[in-house]
Amino acid sequence: MGESGRHDVILEAHGLVRGFVSGRVRTPVLDGLDLAVRAGELTLISGPSGCGKSTLLAILSGLLRPEAGRVGALGEDLWALDPHALDRFRLHHTGFVFQGFNLFPALTALEQVQLPLGYLGLDAHVARARAVAALHEVGLGHRLRLRPAELSGGEKQRVAIARAVAKHPRLLFADEPTSALDGVNGAAVIDILHRVARTHDAAVLCVSHDPRLHAHADRIVTMEDGRILADLRAPAAPHASRQGTTA
Repeated sequence: MGESGRHDVILEAHGLVRGFVSGRVRTPVLDGLDLAVRAGELTLISGPSGCGKSTLLAILSGLLRPEAGRVGALGEDLWALDPHALDRFRLHHTGFVFQGFNLFPALTALEQVQLPLGYLGLDAHVARARAVAALHEVGLGHRLRLRPAELSGGEKQRVAIARAVAKHPRLLFADEPTSALDGVNGAAVIDILHRVARTHDAAVLCVSHDPRLHAHADRIVTMEDGRILADLRAPAAPHASRQGTTA
């Protein structure tokens, strides 16, 4: 993991504040939080349910506006962008992986991955080539023609990762990507995300409350009550390629 230290900070938050109001009661979620994330690394945001992990991810990815503070992403002041520019930034520079897979039942794995590339204005042949390459990258080159009902849970999540990776994003956000998977498949998925960070020089930010994933991250940021409790480099661990792994 030593080589990842040379990568630049491409995502940073300063003084993030966010709360939610119910009636006359305001519940604070983030309390002046600062964070810097480097390219080429998988950063794991860990902590108990309700500590602000998913809120932080939503703000950093441009999905939820903070009440105060700023987010710098790839040289842009994210929340200073107008809505159209913010949409374009997310389209061209970010990828998302969620716990629910979000796949279309009628589409094959190849069609799932290729579909979003049309919004980038890519030629159909280029889009197909990117989609095929992304599915091979996650070990599903032999499952291109299958629909979600024919895939295991781990395979569905790998299709979702391929869909995000095919855009060649510099910022990849994963919200509880292993919560619907068993331990073996969850480890395989997080290992793929780690490899994506290295091979694409992307900043991969993963939210999870699962402590089994700690060994597969470069860095572990632990949150509690809307603040960062600890920010540690993960101990060195083998990250062998598992493209042949069945998940």
